[in-house]
Amino acid sequence: MPCIAALVGAANRRLGSRLIVLALSTFPPALFAGGGGGYGPLPAIGSSNVSIADPTITRPSTIPCTVPLFTDFVFNDYSPHDFTYTPPVECAGPWAKVVLSFDLSVTAGIQFDRTGTVWIGGINVFFGTTAEPSPTLAPSWHVERDLTDYSAVLMNMQAGDVFIGNIVNGTYTGVIHGSASLAFYPASASDPAPATADQVLPLGSDPAGATVDLTLPTDVLSKTLTLPTNIERAYLDVFAQSQGSDEFWWSCMPDAVAAITGDCPGTAFREVELSLDGVPAGVAPVYPWVYTGGFQPLLWIPIPGLQTLNFKPYRVDLSPFAAVLSDGAAHTISLSVFNVHEHFSTTAALLLYLDAGSNQVTGSVTTNTIGSGPVPVVTSTIGSDGLGAVTVDSNRQFTLAGHVDTSHGGVDTSIEQAFAFHAVSAYASVSVTRTLWTVDLATNVDTTTTVTTSLPASTRTVHEQLAYPFSLVLPYNPQNGSLVSADFDQQFNRTITAIATGTDSGPVSTLTDRVSTHYESALANRHSEQDYEYTDSAGGCYSRDITSAANKLATVTDAVPCLIAADTIFADGFDGTN
Repeated sequence: MPCIAALVGAANRRLGSRLIVLALSTFPPALFAGGGGGYGPLPAIGSSNVSIADPTITRPSTIPCTVPLFTDFVFNDYSPHDFTYTPPVECAGPWAKVVLSFDLSVTAGIQFDRTGTVWIGGINVFFGTTAEPSPTLAPSWHVERDLTDYSAVLMNMQAGDVFIGNIVNGTYTGVIHGSASLAFYPASASDPAPATADQVLPLGSDPAGATVDLTLPTDVLSKTLTLPTNIERAYLDVFAQSQGSDEFWWSCMPDAVAAITGDCPGTAFREVELSLDGVPAGVAPVYPWVYTGGFQPLLWIPIPGLQTLNFKPYRVDLSPFAAVLSDGAAHTISLSVFNVHEHFSTTAALLLYLDAGSNQVTGSVTTNTIGSGPVPVVTSTIGSDGLGAVTVDSNRQFTLAGHVDTSHGGVDTSIEQAFAFHAVSAYASVSVTRTLWTVDLATNVDTTTTVTTSLPASTRTVHEQLAYPFSLVLPYNPQNGSLVSADFDQQFNRTITAIATGTDSGPVSTLTDRVSTHYESALANRHSEQDYEYTDSAGGCYSRDITSAANKLATVTDAVPCLIAADTIFADGFDGTN
């Protein structure tokens, strides 16, 4: 049986690729801050331009100062583009919010989807891919990121770098353009500045900023740092972008089976492992992003896959290790990708919250049950003809806990996590000219974080549930490799519950984001949909459903505007992953 990636054209030509979130603060007094934001503009009904249902970032009521980062940079080769960031004189920090706006476009023609990154002071502030054009379509789109938590980096002048590697020649003609700016919103009585990290440090080795490619399970993104001695809380924002033969990692087979089916090896399971001085210290799931060239570019016009144009990082809470990081010695933080075959582009940023009332924080790690790593269970019924099914399961639970003695008393942080992964990939022969390939994937992360303080005496708990369901149904002709049709369905689901001292319940937020898309060779039979739904117990909500037909935006359905926009609840810290 021929390799399915070769059959459908992987379109993975993002060679040499060179976003970040609010920290989980210690349960802020104001949970529901902010205003504005909400429903952003969309192309006109009937347009094939990029259409995304995600909400815009909520903006404070104060008047922002806007700082251009770069204007109409042209990306037609693999050269990095430098710029200089200068803080706004008129809007001195601390700020109520800082928002990155990035506008991109590709000229009509033939071009692959490309990876883009933006860096300020070596810190990654944007990571995503581009939309693919066609000879009759020049797509344009807008992305935003909340960079408030990186205010420490933005207080001073910094070198900047933007990289979108792109080949332009007689065959690949699409030229990419991009402009970006930062909006700084002054703090006010109604829009106070949130608690943000005192230091933000890049893990990359390139001072200008660059991703690190991991091509083997033994490869690591690693940085040795000597840190302040008064760290009270610490977090690591992690990106792991699948590339090369790992672009479709969720379709990979066990090594022996891959030799029969022609698929990528390593099984359909990937996971980022974090270590501190060689000791396991955290885990980050890998989101199954599908880029706009994935399998069939017409699947993603006009609605792209979830987060495809604007990746979201996963935040790992390192607060149980705060005392270790504060001991004055050099410490090495490392990331690796379990089962990586070739390759993942990775980057990470370390966020440190310091105890302003002391020069030295003491304490210890009290519990660490992560163990040496996952042990996936793999079963296969694949025969010599390449037909059958492979199932992969990985389940692990662990607890991390630590104590720090600070100027305001003792602080204990306990993190209980359960990671569950399940994947089934199957090939079935329907007829001589039709083979059915199906993939069903589910990643679930259940996290309970409890912080106990002595002054004042309090116990606060956040329970977060993440789910990344994913499925594809792909009939193809095994004789010539042509697609009969294609169906994708992917989701990002999150529920957060916060419980404060003396209560048995607290605020709740629920987010469901889903894209489903269907392709057939007949234009009239192509259709897709994105449904973004958010609700919270404070009365906030957001609901937008968009559909397409024949590769054109067909309908837009918005709910009645709610009391509070979608990204306001937990904006000061209950949301550990944003």
